[in-house]
Formats: sequence, C-alpha cells, structure tokens
Amino acid sequence: MPGTANVDLIHRLAADPDAPFALIARADDSGVVSRVEVLTGEIADVELLADIPLHDASGTPREVLALVPYRQVRERGFEAHDDGAPLRCLLVEDRATVDVAEVLEGLPREPITLEDPGFDIADDDYADIVRRVITDEIGRGEGANFVIRRDYTAGVDADPRLAALTWFRALLQHERGAYWTFAIVTPGHVAVGASPEAHVTAVAGGDGEPSTVTMNPISGTFRHPAGGATVETLSAFLTDTKETEELFMVVDEELKMMSAVCSDGGRITGPHLKEMSRLTHTEYMLRGISRLDPRDILRETMFAPTVTGSPMQNACAVIRRHETTPRGYYSGVAALFTPRADGGHDLDAPILIRTAYLVDGRLRVPAGATLVRHSSPQGEVSETHGKAAGVLGAIGAVPRDVPAPAAADPDQPTPERRPLAEDPRIAELLASRNARLAPFWLEPQGSDAGPLDGRSALVVDAEDRFTTMLAHQLRHLGLDVTIAHWSEVTDAQLDAAEIVVSGPGPGDPRDEANPRIARMREVVQRRLEAGTPLLAVCLSHQILADRMGIALTPLASPHQGLQKTVDVFGEPASIGFYNTFTARVLPGVGKLTPSETRCGKVGTVEVAAEPTTGDVYALRGRGFASVQGHLESILSRDGMRTLERLVLHAAG
Repeated sequence: MPGTANVDLIHRLAADPDAPFALIARADDSGVVSRVEVLTGEIADVELLADIPLHDASGTPREVLALVPYRQVRERGFEAHDDGAPLRCLLVEDRATVDVAEVLEGLPREPITLEDPGFDIADDDYADIVRRVITDEIGRGEGANFVIRRDYTAGVDADPRLAALTWFRALLQHERGAYWTFAIVTPGHVAVGASPEAHVTAVAGGDGEPSTVTMNPISGTFRHPAGGATVETLSAFLTDTKETEELFMVVDEELKMMSAVCSDGGRITGPHLKEMSRLTHTEYMLRGISRLDPRDILRETMFAPTVTGSPMQNACAVIRRHETTPRGYYSGVAALFTPRADGGHDLDAPILIRTAYLVDGRLRVPAGATLVRHSSPQGEVSETHGKAAGVLGAIGAVPRDVPAPAAADPDQPTPERRPLAEDPRIAELLASRNARLAPFWLEPQGSDAGPLDGRSALVVDAEDRFTTMLAHQLRHLGLDVTIAHWSEVTDAQLDAAEIVVSGPGPGDPRDEANPRIARMREVVQRRLEAGTPLLAVCLSHQILADRMGIALTPLASPHQGLQKTVDVFGEPASIGFYNTFTARVLPGVGKLTPSETRCGKVGTVEVAAEPTTGDVYALRGRGFASVQGHLESILSRDGMRTLERLVLHAAG
C-alpha cells in the first residue's frame, strides 16, 4: 500500500472506537528510525505467559504483541499488589508500514490539555520513603538496590485515541535514542511511550539453530542541564561512584537471568551511552545462546532489575511494602513475538518505562529511582522528576529542553551534531570501567578440561540467583552442577552430593525464626558434621562463621556492590561484596584452634580477615571453605582464581 494510504489507515483506526491497534517505531542497526509499523487484529487476555497463543487453531504460527503487567511476577512466586491488569495480547491479523515523515505530517499535533497535574506522592514524602528503604531494607541486608516509583497524574478531557496519536507523534518528533516508540490502543486502555531499554530479545540463527538472547541493562541517570549536556558535565556524571556502582549492580542481576536461560552464561560488552532528549544513561549489552521457548525466556527474566532491584525476589517484597498502589504495566514489558520460517518465534521485549497510560480519563506517568546505599533522598526525588519529564516534555506537558548553542568553531561540533560518546575523553572514561571487572564475563571462555572434571556439586539456592552465575563458573571448573532451592532440597540430596555449595541470600543470618535462614543453617550444619566437602558463600559463610563461634555483626555501612582487594590466604584478590552483616574476629587472628570453635571436627580453622577491623573475608578447614564476597560477580576480577582455590581445598 502507498504510504499515504497507510496514514489514512491509522486515521480510520483512530475513528473506530472498537478497533485495537499498535504503532511501533523501532531503530534500525544504525540507530535510525525511518518507519512506523501498524499492527491490527483481535484482543485476547490470558492468565499465564505460557497461554500466549503463538499459533492459531490450525497450528499456524502467528504474530502476537503482548502487554505483560508487573503482577505477572507472581508466576515466579514473587509478591506483587494485584490490580487485575490483564496479560493482554493483540493477535496480529494485518500489518503495514508508514514512513516516519508521513506520520509526522499526517497525525494531530495540537497539545492535549492536562488538568490538575502533579505527582501522587509529594517530594518530601518520597524523600522519606527513600530514607526508610536505605535504613530498613538495605541496612538490614534485604538487598543491594531497590526501585521505588511514584506517578505523575493528570486529568485528560480528550478522546483517548486522539490523545494516543497526538502523544505518539510528539514522542517521535521530540524524543531521541528510544529503543521503541509506541502507541498501543486496546479497549479501555492506552499506552504511549518511548522506552530506552530492550529488556530481552531472542533471535534464532535459523535452520534449527539456537536463539541469540540479548539483554540491555541500563542504569545511571544523567539529567541534562539547561542548554544540554556537555563533555564536562557528562564527565562528572561518569566518575560518580553511586552511578557507576548502580550500573554494575544491575549488570550482575541481569547476568543471573542470562545464566539461567543461556547455556553459555552470557557475555558482556560495553559500556555505552544511551543519549536521549533530557537524559543520558550508561548501559551494557549481554548476549548468550538459548534453546528455550521465548515465553520461557520471558518468564525467567521477569522483570528487569533496573526497574525492580536485587536480589529479585526480595526486591518484589520490598516494592510491595513501600509502594501502596499496584504498578499496572509499569516495569512490565511489551513483548512482540514474530513467527519464523522454522515455526518458532523471535522475541523483542522492551521495558514499559517512560510510558504514559490513559485509563478512564486519567493520565499516569510512573517514574522510579534506583535506591542504593549511597543514595541521596533529594537526588532520588530529582531523578523521578527527570524521568517523568522525559515523557512529559516530549508530549508538551512540561517545557521542552532548549538546544545547546551552536559552537563558534565549526570544526568543534556541539553535542547536537555529534554524540557525546564519540568524544575521546568520554570514550576513555567509559572504557576505563572495564578494567575493574571480571575477565570471565568479558572474554570468550575456554573449553579446556577443568581441574574437577568428573565430579559433581549441588548448589543450594537461598533466594539469590547469583547461584546461576556461580553454577556456570563451577561448570567451567569441570563440575557437573545441580541447583536446588532451599525449600526443596532434601537431606538425602545433601548427603549424596560430592560437594555442596551453600549459596548466598538476603536477610539476617542470625534470624533462626526465618524458615529460609533456619534451613540454610541446617544445610551448613549437616555437611560440617558429616565432614563432607562444603563451600559456603556470603549468607552461608556468615552462618558457617556463627557455627564456629565467630561473632556476627551489622556493618556500619553496608557493602552492597562494593569492590575490595583483600588477602585470601596469602593471595590478594579483587572481589565484589554484597553484604550488610559480617563475621568478625579480633584484629590479627589468623587461626582458630579446635578448642576455640564450636565444631572441633574440622580441626584448625584458618581465617582470612581485615587486619584492622577483624572482618572475616574467608574461612577454611578440614573439608570446607567459605567466602564473604561474591566470586561470581562481575566486580570479582579475581573471582575464578579464588573460586578454584577454595573449591579445591574443600574437595580435598
């Protein structure tokens, strides 16, 4: 169909109150958005991701666009306020394409008037929530980071379809750098947004080849100053500790997901800049290989830590405690399943952020800030303003940014003429970040036989999917690895395992009233009493230390996403730490005799501790070893070497 006819098609859809449709503008490989895809069809609401109907009644593959609400995390057993938002599927019957230039020319452009606009939570009240999360959640070891949202709301006295087309046009014209710009109109619901972030994609190599899975963790938010971003202002952002650690933490969390769905665990490339109209973010790309059904990939990666937190299960519980209203579709995904020639489907699923929702005459633009141990309450308030303004400014609800003035020297282009990422100083700052990171996740992994070939390990998951990354590393040491959840692992499994790796998890290791903590204490105790090989990590390291009679205490400042170089039994190691509690001995103590511990069966216990504070970084004795840090983290530059040393010691 000619382009003009396609614009007329959009107008006809807008005039039909019963016709669902979606408009999607996606950038090509060079970052250029030149076309708008127009999808039409019927609506089907389903209960589970597995119910998304990727085939028609005759078994023929079909294209489906699914709006996946946040409440769907309940499929993974996680907590969520249940607002009944449906898992809504547009079963695509027809698709067309329109040139962006024709869309901009043909769609409405008069601003939509907003009535009584403002945030549903006042700035001071939101700042109080930030303080409580830092103190009560991060400060008690419940996790490393959490995303808490608030909503910008307003009344809209306009036809929803007219509003959708007007806002879609405005986002196409005034926002830049988006992964998807879209308008999805279904009965009783409008969603219009410019999402910067691809949560997960899965594209098959063809002819039965596995899919290449890609995730795109974006974190760290630079709000452009008046007149636009400059090299100087962006450089200050790129050297900010809080922003850097925030990105590393979400990469760790998404690598957990990649390790769960990809046989090769995933590789990371970057960092890169994501430059948008009002904001600039930092990002990495993660890639791996998987043969899973795309709906299973989507389920195992629900949802992005950049909009929830980590560890994921506890983050959902924290969100439920501190957000008093349901999220709806915020932080969910729009998942496009496209049929392939082999009968399968490719998946493209951006995160539903920077999105305006219109239901029953009310506009809602949710915006969340990532709260970490370094967070400033007022800084996080400002971040929510900046994120909401990215959408509101584009649609004309708040003033748009003024472009930076033209450079006097034409040979020195302004940021408007050249992306800031191309400036050598910015490129150097970005590249320098990787010098801190673990080569294991940055470089191709070898296939040589590991030192533990032919042996097996059972990893006990204490509700932190760092265990998936840990299992992947253990496999590269040659081990045949099985992961068992703490609530399902049996004593018989523990007794039969050659090596048990008792994993990390959130919470207070002293809280025996917590069923999860109590079971992890039983796991450690059972292996110690049997004298069979045990490696204890983070939370389990603390439990083991407590079993030895070593005191446990909260840290004055939580080590969430902190990289330290420590001595591990005579060898320096750069390791990433995610802990709020620590085991502590008297400064200078390097060994505990059997008479000094509660578990004489293990003989003399060697202690690797901070010389000045006595904080215990690692323990080892007859048949066991433990470590406080996360050797599987991207922050553990010496993680594989240290893991190999500790596992070999535990295994004798």
